[in-house]
Amino acid sequence: MNDLFGKAGAKPAAAYTAADIEVLEGLEPVRRRPGMYIGGTDENALHHLAAEILDNAMDEAVAGHADRIEVVLEAGNLLSIRDNGRGIPVDPHPKFPKLSALEVILTTLHSGGKFSGKAYDTSGGLHGVGSSVVNALSELLEVEVARGGELFRQSYARGKPTSKLRREGEVRNRRGTLIRFRPDPEIFGAQKFRPERLFRLCRSKAYLFKGVEIRWRCDPALVAGTETPAEATLHFPGGLADFLAAAIEGKATVVPEPFVESLDFPNGAGRCEVALTWLEQGEGFLSTYANTIPTPQGGTHEAGLRAALVKGLRGYGELKKEKRAASITAEDLFAGLAGMLSVFIREPQFQGQTKDKLTSPDAQRLVENALRDRFDHWLAGHPAMADNLLAFAIERAEERLRRRAEKETPRKSATRKLRLPGKLADCARESAEGTELFLVEGDSAGGSAKQARDRETQAVLPLRGKILNVASASAEKLRQNQELRDLIEALGCGVGERFDIAKLRYGRIVIMTDADVDGAHIAALLMTFFYKELPELVRAGKLFLAQPPLYRLQAGGKSVYAMDDADRERQMKRHFKPNQKVEVSRFKGLGEMPPALLRETTMAPGKRTLLQVVLPPEDRAPTAQRIEELMGRRPELRFRFIQENAAKLDAEMLDA
Repeated sequence: MNDLFGKAGAKPAAAYTAADIEVLEGLEPVRRRPGMYIGGTDENALHHLAAEILDNAMDEAVAGHADRIEVVLEAGNLLSIRDNGRGIPVDPHPKFPKLSALEVILTTLHSGGKFSGKAYDTSGGLHGVGSSVVNALSELLEVEVARGGELFRQSYARGKPTSKLRREGEVRNRRGTLIRFRPDPEIFGAQKFRPERLFRLCRSKAYLFKGVEIRWRCDPALVAGTETPAEATLHFPGGLADFLAAAIEGKATVVPEPFVESLDFPNGAGRCEVALTWLEQGEGFLSTYANTIPTPQGGTHEAGLRAALVKGLRGYGELKKEKRAASITAEDLFAGLAGMLSVFIREPQFQGQTKDKLTSPDAQRLVENALRDRFDHWLAGHPAMADNLLAFAIERAEERLRRRAEKETPRKSATRKLRLPGKLADCARESAEGTELFLVEGDSAGGSAKQARDRETQAVLPLRGKILNVASASAEKLRQNQELRDLIEALGCGVGERFDIAKLRYGRIVIMTDADVDGAHIAALLMTFFYKELPELVRAGKLFLAQPPLYRLQAGGKSVYAMDDADRERQMKRHFKPNQKVEVSRFKGLGEMPPALLRETTMAPGKRTLLQVVLPPEDRAPTAQRIEELMGRRPELRFRFIQENAAKLDAEMLDA
């Protein structure tokens, strides 16, 4: 019996019963995990609340039921958004007869009028969570509805009604919805709405739909000393063309007239608007939108635009019998492109609730088919401009190919020589510029790293356990070590007299080991190898140490990472309240981390922390001495170092 159910005297498992299963009701899931609904609790998430309410007002305008929106930022971080649309219904809901439709919308996830397509042909709201999420994350929310000649009011706090729906009397010449709210400091802390960011949001919405007028007003004290106006009326009859003209004012362009189109998709599938030009110098930009929702990560509509422009210009090159046109890619044509793309489609699909990327499969086909014909006609109708654009793209294609030829290294031949074809996961980029080789311990960590990496620029080479200590090994033993031979071949730059840094196949070498004692030991062995065998690579600043976290701290929808025990205590004091219940997770190793988490914390540029291994020229003698003490053949030197420095070392960091 003990064999089946555990050894006698073993510590009993923690109790786990039905009472431990929580059922979150109403809007409690939003307050517990706001990151699932608005992407976090940072400044971007705070302004996402404003975007959700403004998007609802824009949906009314795009549907043809409103032509005016008022946005007011008051002192005290209060934001009001009013439209003159139909007004949210206030009659009892058929499924919940004791509640008004208004209260259902504001207190129930996945409720709204945009699922069936009957109330809105195209809309930015899809999941019925926008208004209710804003309500859940607001300290105060007040709503006014002018509908059918009557005015109704109701107030809420943190997702729950604080008053009943009240009929305030008759109103003349007024209709629509007003929502006034203050984000909850319990969720967002001391963060405030930024007037300049809200103003840019309002202006972009006005550009995107020429049929709407947005009136902006802000407490003058909030914009004092800035370029953001306290009041403005935003209305652009030219739509995207007006935006483009303002954005490129004073800049030289490849074509004197922009490519501007507004067209409907077949069978009532939606419509597309585009305004593009190409800059002679400097970086361009491309802003994309779907149903007035910004899509900073692009998506299928942008892919359709790229295909239409590249195929169109290549086709024009064929007509001109210009063989070099075949080498043009989207990279060449979009390098100096400046403009906007806006689509309106039914039931769009986005990546996540924050809607940063459009994933609707049909959008690429619709945009490509619609714009390809119009772009072909534009090129044929303006031969002088088309010739300039073709020459511009060919010049950039040739420059791209020239750079590749200059910086290309024998990556393919080196990869074929490797005796670990199943271990090295190489990157796709053929030049060393911008690439990285991650050295990880073991196949488990290698598997996670391969899934987490950017395949274009990041390569992964798993190493088997602890490599040879080159500081205490003979030259013959070094030559016979398969792990190090594979590493040298992967680097491609040779060692000793054959070392040539110009042949290094990667821009950076990153040692990525577990955040524990064994990981530190492996990192020390690898650094010793590079110091002894490839010192010039280290002096050139090519060697780095990744910094994976050891702990994850979670509470109230906030996740914080800590590098070690001391850092864990610092992060606890910095980010959480003294009596707050914080879930602490300890990562067992890189192989146990989900790939997405490994990418976010350790591998993704812009989010990770890398330590550069530096060898100052003036420090050569002391460095060599320290390497010999700690990694050399004489154990008595290491023992003496430990004795002399024991008081300075944390006993928990010593490998017993």
